Amino acid sequence: MNHSERAHASLSASGASRWLACPPSVRLSEQYEETTSVFAKEGTFMHELSELYLSHELKHITKAQLNKKLKQMKQNEFYNTEIERAVKTYVDVVTEKMNEARASSKDPLILIEERVDFSPYVPDGFGTGDVILIYGDRLEVIDLKGGKGVKVSAVENPQMQLYALGALNNFGVLYDTQKILMTIVQPRLDNISTDEMQVEELLEWAENEVKPKAELAFKGEGDFMAGEHCRFCKVKATCRARAEENLKLACMDFQKPPLLTDDEVVEVLTSIDQLLNWAKDVQEYAFAMAMNENKQWPGMKLVEGRGSRKYSDENAVVEALTAAGYDRDVIYKKSLNTITTLEKELGKKAFQELLGSLITKAPGKIKLVPEEDKRPEIKASPEADFQ
Repeated sequence: MNHSERAHASLSASGASRWLACPPSVRLSEQYEETTSVFAKEGTFMHELSELYLSHELKHITKAQLNKKLKQMKQNEFYNTEIERAVKTYVDVVTEKMNEARASSKDPLILIEERVDFSPYVPDGFGTGDVILIYGDRLEVIDLKGGKGVKVSAVENPQMQLYALGALNNFGVLYDTQKILMTIVQPRLDNISTDEMQVEELLEWAENEVKPKAELAFKGEGDFMAGEHCRFCKVKATCRARAEENLKLACMDFQKPPLLTDDEVVEVLTSIDQLLNWAKDVQEYAFAMAMNENKQWPGMKLVEGRGSRKYSDENAVVEALTAAGYDRDVIYKKSLNTITTLEKELGKKAFQELLGSLITKAPGKIKLVPEEDKRPEIKASPEADFQ
């Protein structure tokens, strides 16, 4: 199935972290058109490719059908060897879990790309579970994440919990499910994350946390709340609640930092990333409005930045320099491909076997971060060991 043509719920599972934290943002966002990023399109392609391989694994299609469809998909702009390897890694993980389900149960329920309904708790709530396994007293949902920027955890992940809730609503009456497992597979970051909870815990969360927030969100009511969840909100650049939250920090007296208390310094440190992100969002929004809709911002104007020089015809440049008697060493430069490029071309296993012993890693730049950060603490200097 073409995943891009699927219907999407207004209170989607993928957007749950936002509408649970900031219920009225859903209706406020409806005034903006839906847009799809290149990363979302790439993720959609990865899901379609994984569905193809898993359909063959489950004998829903023949080998000939697999090869025919695969030949077509290889013409897609998003197909490359890195995507292929990532999808196959995900398929291997899912296949292993399917085999575990078969080994522990005579007749496990194995579903791929299954629509799940969690509307008893979320108005018009539905979504699509990448993989659903029900065997013995267990229900597991597995989700493919194609991103390679930020690791996504399954622990207390509302999207995964809503998928599980929907699967439980769909099939709970048919099986004596006691335990819920939720697994995220993010192959491009070597990330496999699993969380588990009892059915009673999931239902309690749905009744006490999800249901009241979903009702507010559906009506466009509740309180606006700024936070990390603003990242994917369509009104993040012009949201007043987010602006007011960030302007609290911007209004502090930065001219005399020695006069700030320790608590005030920490407040700046823990908020600065959100402030910078907000400022960037506002800047990008204002620029897009000026460029695309001829918006005239008071006291602002569009100007052309400094242009960069480039050759209009590289072959003609080579011919001209060669005719003038210059050597190839003057005309060309030689350099190895970057580590990232070679690792992508060779694959991580071959790269490690061939070049692993030739790679060194310099220490990372030291940063000051909140103590909740999962990275281990380091000493700032040798003297710190004696304090």
